[in-house]
Amino acid sequence: MRHALQLGISAEEIYELTGIDPWFLDKFQQLLDIEKFLKRTPLQQLTKEQLYEVKRDGYSDRQIAYATKTTEDEVRAYRKSLGIIPVYKTVDTCAAEFEAFTPYYYSTYEEETEVMPATKPKVLILGGGPNRIGQGIEFDYCCCHAAYALKDAGYETIMVNSNPETVSTDYDTSDRLYFEPLTKEDVLNIIETENPVGVIIQFGGQTPLKLAIPLQKFLSTQDSGLSTQIWGTSPDSIDMAENRERFEKILQQLNISQPPNGIARSYEDALIVAKRIGYPVVVRPSYVLGGRAMEIVYSDAELERYMTFAVLVEPEHPILIDKFLENAIEVDVDAIADHTGRVVIGGIMEHIEQAGIHSGDSACSLPSISLSPAVLNQIRTWTVQLAQALSVVGLMNIQFAVVGASSYSPQVYILEANPRASRTVPFVSKATGVQLAKLASLIMSGKTLEELGFTEEVIPTHIAVKEAVLPFNKFPGTDTILGPEMRSTGEVMGIDSDFGRAFAKAEMGAGERLPLSGTVFVSMSDRDKAAASGVVKEFIDLGFTVMATLGTRRVLLEQGLKIELVLKLHEGRPHVLDAIKNQKIQLIINTPSGEEAQTDARLIRRTALAYKIPIITTIAGAKATVAAIRSLQNTTLDVKTIQEYCPIARV
Repeated sequence: MRHALQLGISAEEIYELTGIDPWFLDKFQQLLDIEKFLKRTPLQQLTKEQLYEVKRDGYSDRQIAYATKTTEDEVRAYRKSLGIIPVYKTVDTCAAEFEAFTPYYYSTYEEETEVMPATKPKVLILGGGPNRIGQGIEFDYCCCHAAYALKDAGYETIMVNSNPETVSTDYDTSDRLYFEPLTKEDVLNIIETENPVGVIIQFGGQTPLKLAIPLQKFLSTQDSGLSTQIWGTSPDSIDMAENRERFEKILQQLNISQPPNGIARSYEDALIVAKRIGYPVVVRPSYVLGGRAMEIVYSDAELERYMTFAVLVEPEHPILIDKFLENAIEVDVDAIADHTGRVVIGGIMEHIEQAGIHSGDSACSLPSISLSPAVLNQIRTWTVQLAQALSVVGLMNIQFAVVGASSYSPQVYILEANPRASRTVPFVSKATGVQLAKLASLIMSGKTLEELGFTEEVIPTHIAVKEAVLPFNKFPGTDTILGPEMRSTGEVMGIDSDFGRAFAKAEMGAGERLPLSGTVFVSMSDRDKAAASGVVKEFIDLGFTVMATLGTRRVLLEQGLKIELVLKLHEGRPHVLDAIKNQKIQLIINTPSGEEAQTDARLIRRTALAYKIPIITTIAGAKATVAAIRSLQNTTLDVKTIQEYCPIARV
């Protein structure tokens, strides 16, 4: 629409094409006229009245900087020199139904502010902004618990968030709420208005974390006139973990292993790195959220496609390339550290899907169900060393991969470290009874782990399984295959003393109904055919009939297994889709990848989804499903309250 207005297409014609109300079209035209005015007027020639009107019309400092070919900092400095600063107005958060106790502020450019003075020291908590895949309600949970803990500790809590669908923006979560975007300009405006003693950026995910360096740069300037400090892990330490080259130096100093890797800014660079470390490789843009635009690449052709079409490669945003560790077990660790250097592990979670599936999509178990004590001790040691090297104060999440876990000499690698709250914090807190977010917020305020009574890892005697809730049935045509890019929109937890029963409960919570008998259809990629025989034999032992297409069946027959043949789509009828539609298949195990995922297998997965047939896309997931079905065949599930499983929370 903007482009159409720029080309001179009339508002009437745009209305005919789009149905958008002419009132809105007129406002968009006004905004476009302002942009044209800014582009022909140097910043320093804008009068106070002109700049004031531009800000009242909603233009951000960054947009003004773009139009006037200056920087955001220059616009901010010039605007403040003219005395143009926002004021804040209140909204009745309870819609006059009953008295509202939380001032709910929004910014505007007028004369009088409605911000009330405070009698307590104030703490600003940055939320996650609009919820989307990869930055969801788990981070909002952390923000809320920080507000509760700090309020009880005598602080006035100020929440900054712009999503009305979160608990952090409820009227009774914090003492004050600023319904503002999580941008440098808006956050700095709030800090200047409130002058809090501390700002917490660790709990809202990647969005507030990206503000760490800009906020620190502003707060450290002498002319800021503020006493505000960023609480918790320093912005420099955060950058040290985010910056690939700086992070590698720390790992080398600590002698911590990581997969072979490299950085590329072009296809030629990427090709050199891929040849050096060998396919398959994981490729992703730096500073991504939720694994966005992350892929596993198996060939030069796939790498060229990725570098050419999948991402926008710029010198400032290089592509990270890591060796993909096939058939590795991924491990998530949440830890908490205080300013004395003491580190306590909150939980070690073993992923059920292999490394390569995004942690937000992978089911996981707490405690670990298969890793040896030696591997777990190595993970604990490296977690403590890394937290201390990064001077973490508050929460930290580290992801490891274990190769050859069942061999005599398993190898542990670190995949990444995030000195912030992770999406696993709510799960760990509920599974162990230790409210990590509350502890971390108090530690940021200056408390120690010793003072808070949390000095050693809590390893539950029960098994807690987290499972992802995936939205595939809401998006027609979307493939159900899991990969390094996050797709889940929620999660559930199953708890029991037995892993199979805990996993079964988690699957039920996620909406999956596992069959106790019937036929399993198996279709494997070439890389998985040999590894599939063990889990297929277990299904047969449980009384299931197994059918497979020609290639997979041939490999399984060679292992001495009894497998029925089903035709592929192009081999005639009745084929596998007919079997699905005729309800002759009760469970599907399908693990294609790369180009294979784009052919018949995609149609099979979509058809299974339409007919509500459970579909498993990893070998590890199939093994967990076997355990769950075995437990369901042999026992009846019982239900207890979470308080019966978990000890009383420590804060």
